Amino acid sequence: MQYDKEILRVLAEAGDEGLSVQNISRHVFNACNSFFNPIDQEEVRRYVQSYLLKNSKTANALLAKNKKGVYKLNANNQLSEQLLFQFHDEPEVYKEKPIVDQSLSLFDD
Repeated sequence: MQYDKEILRVLAEAGDEGLSVQNISRHVFNACNSFFNPIDQEEVRRYVQSYLLKNSKTANALLAKNKKGVYKLNANNQLSEQLLFQFHDEPEVYKEKPIVDQSLSLFDD
């Protein structure tokens, strides 16, 4: 589901401090809501909260609880390390070619 990807992306950007459930659900809501496909913010918050609880139960889970209500990616999990690499890949920088003026001159040289 798209919510899952957004949750993991937001947590990868948050780093070791993590984010609260409220902040994560707000980011997911803003990323997934659109004019043509409106979603309910309370529904997103419930989904995010259940996803975080479900994926942070064990010591080797994908997510880890930092403090009460604050979650982060678990550094001890191999899958979360791979996610950090995927989300933190540097975007390709395109070099702009110099613009060559190919217009015709009005006057003969």
